[in-house]
Amino acid sequence: MGRGSFSSRLGIVLATAGSAVGLGNVWRFPYMTGQGGGAAFILIYAVCILLLGLPAMISEFVVGRHAQRNAARAYAKVGRHRAWAGVGLMGILCSSIILGFYAVVAGWCLQYLYAAICGQIPTTSADSVSFFQTFSSDPVRPCLWAVGFIVITSMVVSLGVQRGIERASKVLMPLLLLLLIVLAVAACSLPGAMRGVEFLLRPDFSKLTAGVWLEALGQAFFSLSLGTACLCTYASYYSRQTSLPAAATQIVVLDLAVAVLAGLVIFPAAFSVGVTPDAGPSLIFITLPSVFAQAFGSVAWLGWLIQVSFYALLVFAALTSTISMHEIGTAYFSEELGWSRPRAAWLLTVGCSLLAVVCSLSVGARPNWQLSGLSVMDLCDHLTAQVLLPVGALLTSLLIGWRAARPMVRREFLCGGTDERLFEPWLQLVRWVVPLCIVLIFLHQMGII
Repeated sequence: MGRGSFSSRLGIVLATAGSAVGLGNVWRFPYMTGQGGGAAFILIYAVCILLLGLPAMISEFVVGRHAQRNAARAYAKVGRHRAWAGVGLMGILCSSIILGFYAVVAGWCLQYLYAAICGQIPTTSADSVSFFQTFSSDPVRPCLWAVGFIVITSMVVSLGVQRGIERASKVLMPLLLLLLIVLAVAACSLPGAMRGVEFLLRPDFSKLTAGVWLEALGQAFFSLSLGTACLCTYASYYSRQTSLPAAATQIVVLDLAVAVLAGLVIFPAAFSVGVTPDAGPSLIFITLPSVFAQAFGSVAWLGWLIQVSFYALLVFAALTSTISMHEIGTAYFSEELGWSRPRAAWLLTVGCSLLAVVCSLSVGARPNWQLSGLSVMDLCDHLTAQVLLPVGALLTSLLIGWRAARPMVRREFLCGGTDERLFEPWLQLVRWVVPLCIVLIFLHQMGII
């Protein structure tokens, strides 16, 4: 059974960047930038990308392209022992859990897009709170939207690498960037918007504490989907002509550009109406609806268009991420069970849909569904972000830095015309700096430092 492959360099970059670009780029990164010193935080984030993001991403690329197999088989082959398959299996499990609870928030985005199209988005802060609480506590609608999002994702993945993932990425990513640019221009043209731009981009080095450095490290880690086996799986579809460092650099730049553009949408609009945005889901589901209504409400059709465009942007960002998370498990079940891609995709869809329903109910209609004081959704988030992701990324860096055959690692790194002088510095980063960064992130997430 053919595995498929990406047909072009553009397809490689857009598909893999799509796995990194998600909802976190729209609300988390801009907020962290504003609170962490503006342009100073962006500079620190860029340093963290160079120290952790790029080297770790290339490491996962090496595993995937060398093996040309699903994540479990890829790690076993590169590690030269079947015990290493456990790293790939952990990534598959992690991505499936993330898909389950991520689909809940993605479903909220679909609901808000539908409401925006129908002109039902509230125009005041109080009404926004009531609207969100009423919807999220409903026992049926949030579950239907979450499952619907997973089904849409499955339909794309079922079509294959080129006809499904690559084709969707070539449509969704340009649309996402276009919407961001249009919204940023519109937001920055509002009266008083420059205060928001200044808040986002003015460097304030007095805010650069050790905690900010650790937050920047964590954002670099989570934003690029490190440790989920996604990058490994996608790289297994790369051609031998692809330069892994070049592809990784382009993906990182695109991911950062999306995050900064999102900040240029959110902060100018918020400051133009005298609102300082908060972090978290409340920003995009409670604060921003009323912000857009106030900022663009003087022209009815413009306010409607801005709201529809913004929530379409969120849906596109979520979909590019869920496609990558779905593909990891689909590739595994298809190859290990000998099933067709559609059959493997629907198996994963059923499992993740059940998890999505439980997660949705645990933060809505059934708040008493808790384990260890956490809702099922929060528990899934905690398990993946604080355990599975850091452990998977740490083991990958140790595998490439110390266990894998050095001639193979060198060959994969240089394949595609990469400058040979870059290999040794990259390898030393993978061996020493990346593991240290991941340990620091893990300790920070656990509240130890």
